[in-house]
Amino acid sequence: MKKQSQFIPALRFQWLTPLYDPILRWVMHEDQFKKELIRQAEISPGQKVLDLGCGTATLTIMVKEAHPGTEVVGLDADPNVLSLGRLKALKAGVSVTLDHGMSYALPYAENAFDRVLSSLMFHHLTSQKKQQTLKEVYRVLKRDGWLWIADFGSPVGMWARMISPLMARLEEVGDHHKGLIPVMMQDAGFRDAVTRCRFTTVFGTLNLYGGRK
Repeated sequence: MKKQSQFIPALRFQWLTPLYDPILRWVMHEDQFKKELIRQAEISPGQKVLDLGCGTATLTIMVKEAHPGTEVVGLDADPNVLSLGRLKALKAGVSVTLDHGMSYALPYAENAFDRVLSSLMFHHLTSQKKQQTLKEVYRVLKRDGWLWIADFGSPVGMWARMISPLMARLEEVGDHHKGLIPVMMQDAGFRDAVTRCRFTTVFGTLNLYGGRK
């Protein structure tokens, strides 16, 4: 039997990848929560920022446009979405670096980044890979650097509670629904692990998590 892929594509199946951006734009209202994610990160000129699990580079480009004086790097495991991301960056006229690699084995030196941001990537990882990824992020962050994550959390509201069993069948969201992401961040060494705000989406409750090295 063929060994399972090491990563789950953006919409679980490669043939759905072209629909990823439209779904996030119109169904998830990504502009709203990604702008808030960037605001919470409090990025300063001259800093180096990693967009972890960058997908088609929407957040990567948004960070660079909001903070042109920063160096912005995106990393993703899926070469297909990276190709789309490079085309989007070229069209937007911004200079960003998009790397291929795994979140739990980052191809970067220790203390390489001031900020690491991640949007809707962690729910693709198993519990073990989540913890390994958090440890890797801790390694590549500078002292007092921050990790900010936008991803699913404990269901809030009737619709979120109704949709959560289906999401649990499709994605690795068990840790998220149990409210364990801040705990896992603390276990990886992060201080001040917090849940800053929540957004209601058609796929469930989306949280912004932050933690400082």
